[in-house]
Amino acid sequence: MVFYLNLRHIKILLSFTHTNIYNNSILDTKENILILAKNTILSESESIAKLIDYIDVNFAEATQTLFNSKGRIIVTGIGKSAIIAQKMVATFNSTGTPSLFLHASEAIHGDLGMVQPDDVVICISKSGNSPEIKILIPILKRFGNKLIAITGNITSFLAKESNFILNTTVDAESCPNNLAPTNSTTAQLVMGDALAVCLMELRNFTSEDFAKYHPGGSLGKKLLLRVKDMIENSLKPMVAPDASIKKVIFEISEKRLGVTAVIESEKVIGIITDGDIRRMLNENDTFTHLTAKDIMTKNPKMIQSTTMVADALNILEDFAITQLIVVDNGEYKGVLHLHDILKEGIV
Repeated sequence: MVFYLNLRHIKILLSFTHTNIYNNSILDTKENILILAKNTILSESESIAKLIDYIDVNFAEATQTLFNSKGRIIVTGIGKSAIIAQKMVATFNSTGTPSLFLHASEAIHGDLGMVQPDDVVICISKSGNSPEIKILIPILKRFGNKLIAITGNITSFLAKESNFILNTTVDAESCPNNLAPTNSTTAQLVMGDALAVCLMELRNFTSEDFAKYHPGGSLGKKLLLRVKDMIENSLKPMVAPDASIKKVIFEISEKRLGVTAVIESEKVIGIITDGDIRRMLNENDTFTHLTAKDIMTKNPKMIQSTTMVADALNILEDFAITQLIVVDNGEYKGVLHLHDILKEGIV
């Protein structure tokens, strides 16, 4: 694990406690803030690193139980742990593991009806002894559901009553009073992510699967949008090889894509960009004797309409160009322009 702290930062962190930072009148307020912020990050990162020592056969068996379950994953907790539970549910659902959030307090007031016989329950609690947890767990046990505890107290009521224990013990919180959940909730979150990643691997969850659950926004577009989706209603600039330069300029201007394909026998034999036009004007006093074939670029970069737009963008970047000719089985389909990709918000 790499921490981006230089030697001076580490010395400061080791030589100042929360108390003497608050009482030290030599350091100004801004430097105190920076020290405290870096100390918090260092403290939490150390807590996460220690989780490696807690990954044991319990974790493996818990993961296999989740994978083999015919039901859903029910994740429950109280207080800050409930917020971590909600994030965990969101991660599970987006990576192919159907999950539901159950607030421990609401569970004992009617929401237990969402728990079905084949569901596996994950209960998150730092202490493992919260009053709501002590009421909820025996009820779940009577239901017969498998129970996985994520707790920082492996001798707690929750730990003793669970089928599997995932240990998220931390030495202390980053809070100056060692009260506000900081290190403990971060450890819970990371343990949940570890479960989710393992389940993804067990399910052979691919980027195509991921796209099914993320159709919206720039992420969905990166995973789902194909070139054909972007050129369906676009114009198709084209000229014949013997077209005059005036005709070429008119076609590029009218179609507003900064380029035109040169078509012969229904095949693309070249392209002409507005850059080609500028170079031609710089090199020639007159162009009345020139045709499209004289100034076109042969063998242009071409892609199929089924290509993912994200892949097309990579091609544009690799070759430092702004347009790609779209061709399917030799048939000219249109032009994909970098500006259109940018408008879609994919970058």
